[in-house]
Amino acid sequence: MIKEQPIIFTILFLLIIFACEQKTTEDMQQADIQLREKAVELAQKFIIIDGHIDLPYRLQSNSQDVSTRTENGHFDYPRAKEGGLDAAFIAVYTPASYEQRGNGKKYADNLIDMVNNLIQNNPDKFANAYTVEDIKENFINGIISFPMGMENGTPIEGDLGNLRYFYERGIRYITLVHSQSNLICDSSYDEEKKWNGLSPFGIEVIEEMNRLGIMIDVSHVSDSTFYDVIHISKAPIIASHSSCRKFTPDWERNMNDEMIKTLAYHGGVIMINFGSSFLDEKVRQKSDKEWADVSNLLNEKNLTFGSPDAHKLMDEYFSRNHPGKVPLSKVADHIDHVVNLVGADHVGFGSDFDGVYFVPEGLEDVSKYPNLIAELLKRGYTIEEIEKICSGNLLRVWKEVEEHSKSYLSQ
Repeated sequence: MIKEQPIIFTILFLLIIFACEQKTTEDMQQADIQLREKAVELAQKFIIIDGHIDLPYRLQSNSQDVSTRTENGHFDYPRAKEGGLDAAFIAVYTPASYEQRGNGKKYADNLIDMVNNLIQNNPDKFANAYTVEDIKENFINGIISFPMGMENGTPIEGDLGNLRYFYERGIRYITLVHSQSNLICDSSYDEEKKWNGLSPFGIEVIEEMNRLGIMIDVSHVSDSTFYDVIHISKAPIIASHSSCRKFTPDWERNMNDEMIKTLAYHGGVIMINFGSSFLDEKVRQKSDKEWADVSNLLNEKNLTFGSPDAHKLMDEYFSRNHPGKVPLSKVADHIDHVVNLVGADHVGFGSDFDGVYFVPEGLEDVSKYPNLIAELLKRGYTIEEIEKICSGNLLRVWKEVEEHSKSYLSQ
């Protein structure tokens, strides 16, 4: 009997430990459920703005009715409502090749028409948004806002008058350049730095954008262009779909720490890109190789990047070739990095949905914003900070740009 007691005590001890572990697991599962429920609640409660969605780029090669659920792509109305997306800055993207071939203005006009037709055909689902107040009013009415951002300033075609023209058509930010230097400035992707920053015309563009109330977007620009813009602009600026260079060293497309600090010092906001290659260096390096292969294929077939046939070739290629999966936590890591550098007042969401081919697991489309909010809650972000990241920061910058524009009327 004396020998049997230690065995009984050991069994009882193990049963107690097992019961405690079971209880801990159940508690953790319950906490995760509550966290998820809170994230879904906040996604519906707060205005969520995505700084960059390439819907026209996608629809050019694959025409679909995104007012209904679609089988592919990152955006459609049902999924946007599920995810709590209230305002999508629709990218009016003009390929860099139009800088040489001309007709960039006409190309951009056609894309703006596409967006406006989508709105006119679905007035109960989508609406234009020309001001911060439009965003808020559409949110109250349960309608998704489609403010527009011009990706690449090539459609300006060297004529400052076209800035007003596009402002009146609904453009509320301009990404100054894309993959090659243009009449305005140098691109981060272009090895030849034609202007070493802004061109003389580019300086005039910045001043006129300030006057009109168009936000200046420094995604895609070279580092020297960024500092020129910061020096000249009298209003805060945005990076509509960029991430942190800390995680992708030496890649100029993302922003380094000093740039993020400078952007924040001048009141701006960086909108984190969800593209996997923007988030992880290993994926970026693999992606670079695959993009080089795609570029060679396009050249072999004499296809122009941005054309419908080029879209189809790229869709087929990338469906067979994947640079690697990254978790949703990588996006939160980039947000963390910005917040650690400059606080929670200078970061937002700029997914690049429908413009990137690979996105993190858990952020597969516009229905998944609650997953990212849940991750931020798990990391200890306050409700106030999450609301700023979802939309408050961008709305603040946009409002300041509007108010700065009004100041010219009194001069």
